[in-house]
Amino acid sequence: MKELKPLSLPAIFNMSFGFFGIQFGWGLQMANMSAIYEFLGASESEIPILWLAAPLTGLLVQPVIGYYSDRTWMKRLGRRRPYFLAGAILASLSLLAMPNSSALWMAATLLWVLDASVNVSMEPFRAFVADLMPPKQRQVGFAMQSLLIGLGAVLSSSLPWLLTNLGLIDASVTHTGIPWSVKLSFYIGAIVYLISVIYTVVTTKEFPPEPATADATAKPTSFITEIVHGIAHMPHVMRRLAVVQFFTWLGLFCMWIYFSPAIARGVFGGLPGSLEYQRGIEWGGLCFAVYNGVAFFISFALVALAQQGVSAKMMHRVGLLCAGLGLISAGIFKTPELLIISMIGVGIGWATILSMPYALLANAIPANQMGFYMGVFNFFIVLPQILAATLLGPAVQHLLGGHALGAVMFGGGSMLVAALALNWVPSEQEQSAA
Repeated sequence: MKELKPLSLPAIFNMSFGFFGIQFGWGLQMANMSAIYEFLGASESEIPILWLAAPLTGLLVQPVIGYYSDRTWMKRLGRRRPYFLAGAILASLSLLAMPNSSALWMAATLLWVLDASVNVSMEPFRAFVADLMPPKQRQVGFAMQSLLIGLGAVLSSSLPWLLTNLGLIDASVTHTGIPWSVKLSFYIGAIVYLISVIYTVVTTKEFPPEPATADATAKPTSFITEIVHGIAHMPHVMRRLAVVQFFTWLGLFCMWIYFSPAIARGVFGGLPGSLEYQRGIEWGGLCFAVYNGVAFFISFALVALAQQGVSAKMMHRVGLLCAGLGLISAGIFKTPELLIISMIGVGIGWATILSMPYALLANAIPANQMGFYMGVFNFFIVLPQILAATLLGPAVQHLLGGHALGAVMFGGGSMLVAALALNWVPSEQEQSAA
């Protein structure tokens, strides 16, 4: 097996920069899709089911892309980069079309296309780090991804607010009710997404598969058979991390679906179409920018701590506790400014969520199945999202009396459960000694 040489920080930056664009597009979606749905006539109880596209496309697309990216080699583009590029082109086209949706069904359909495209780009990036970096350096690689994800997300989440409040565009809305600030932000996002991925494709080369690996992956196998076999024979570490991921992403989806419309109604006192509601949505986007900005700066610390040998498990536990308490406090604070405190806690957690589980996982799975198992690992991100998308609407309507911030607080509790479950996951040192 070829020994991988440690990479310089500039090289790690180059190979991770595509994630900046991916997160820029995804951040626009996270901060604005619930509002777009309401602008086009959706009720608050209908929003979770309309978000079902995101987890379902991840469930279907990521294992398939992981499986085939393990078996791909193109002379000019390599193994993972063809998927980065194809996904970026499709996602950029979807971002251009999304704010021009004239009906609810059109926006929902475009979300399916956008999410599928983002997943095609995103999934191979996790395996890309493990392909090109030695095991001892992978934690640094995933932390660098977290840093660039944070930067992309903070810029994209705050963009509509910045365009309006810096006087770069007026506060008027289009004929569909979607503000011009949101529309222009999606156009900018399409350009940033494509350019960022192209930068990584151009600046980072991949290694051809070794003969032994190529022979092993070239054997004819049934995709369905391998999925079933892979799940049945998941590494021990992956099984335990799956529980942590389930409760983590259940909490995140509660926030993404409901935070912005909940504060637009509950804190700003607005209804869809009113100026107060628009201000609430823009403030929600700014709050998302805050937690992503905090994640960006925390990621610098994660890179430094990883280089010093601090355990990924320890960093992730602290992050989950901060995120859980942050979401719970969001349901308690009643003024917009105090919500910034909540988002600081979420941001600390988000930085570790984006990197530390993959650092714990990467050294525990076979190198020639890296893409496949990264895709299977995604099951435990999307299954809780599907659960949230199908049950949150009725729960908010019938159990929480229509108070959506209660769902955000429930998400905080779920994060605390994830922090507890992390106790049963072996640390990197325990994996090495096993």
